[in-house]
Amino acid sequence: MSALDQKIIGFDLWQLALPVVSARDHGIGRVEGACEIVVLRLTAEGGAEGFGEASPWSVFTGTPEASHAALDRYLRPLVLGRRVGDRALIMEQAAQAVAHCTEAKAALESALLDLIGQISALPVWALLGGKCRDTIPLSCSIANPDFDQDIALMERLRDDGVGLIKLKTGFRDHAFDIMRLERIARDFPEFGVRVDYNQGLGIEQAIPQVLDVARFRPDFIEQPVRFHHFDMMARLRGLIDVPLLADESVFGPEDMVRAAREGICDGVSVKIMKSGGLSRGQTVARIAGANGLMAYGGDMFEAGLAHLAGTHMIAATPEITLGCEFYQASYYLKEDILETPFQVRNGQVVVPDGPGLGARPDLGRLDHYAVRKPG
Repeated sequence: MSALDQKIIGFDLWQLALPVVSARDHGIGRVEGACEIVVLRLTAEGGAEGFGEASPWSVFTGTPEASHAALDRYLRPLVLGRRVGDRALIMEQAAQAVAHCTEAKAALESALLDLIGQISALPVWALLGGKCRDTIPLSCSIANPDFDQDIALMERLRDDGVGLIKLKTGFRDHAFDIMRLERIARDFPEFGVRVDYNQGLGIEQAIPQVLDVARFRPDFIEQPVRFHHFDMMARLRGLIDVPLLADESVFGPEDMVRAAREGICDGVSVKIMKSGGLSRGQTVARIAGANGLMAYGGDMFEAGLAHLAGTHMIAATPEITLGCEFYQASYYLKEDILETPFQVRNGQVVVPDGPGLGARPDLGRLDHYAVRKPG
């Protein structure tokens, strides 16, 4: 019997509340106190284990309760008793078993890939087509409502060799955004700066405020208006001379096809949590690339386990060229869940070469931060 013919006999879930170091404001909402995730563990007959993380946000992709329920009630029956090597069929059936719940599906595919990698002694990037890069430039988001605290963070980032930051805008008045852009340009000229509204602007504000921000020549401006305002996105793209990126307007490949056809953006944020897994994330990036559009590796409010999954996806996807945002494990969580730290060196995320995802969660920390746990 092939090793990948082993049956999956274990399906365990933890819902966690992970303390964070500060409040963070985005255009559509705030995170403070803790971020909530769901961790999945799959166990094969031979004892190998694979892990995945669902990292939802209620105002964006969904709730932790929904992710837990999707995994526990609707996806569990598709997995238990199945062969380890049946990933493609399991994921096809998962897409039909429950609508939306993309974070739960991302956790499932991550755990399946990690399990296959552990059994076959291959890193996940090898299972996704092979590695095209060894490191990925890290971008850290600047979103603290207390800008003095963000200044201290930027000083730390500079000392650590991080060269990219993304300023979250649109959660207060326009003057606050301009003040921060001016301060960053004056005191931190070494940073490459991106701007992200997270849908924070109304239609009546969008044109004058985006034009004003574009004067600072950021690397790109991301998702100024609500996800469904495709016409306004296309209009803004034609008015500014810096790249306009889509995030909330593009979840999966289907949205990417429409976004490219309607010309709403110059690039896209690819997130495994909104696309529903690593494979669909790769497809989003490839559609973007085929249409001459850029892509970068975005994230949700994630722990190191989800960062690892995203890192492997980007490592195997040449079309994702603008770096990644996998900063929470190092700069936002009070404590990450991985046994070994998520690797960032000189401002670069290091792509793991070990089997599966290349690291595993600390089970003691999972139990410590659990809102719900197995048994």
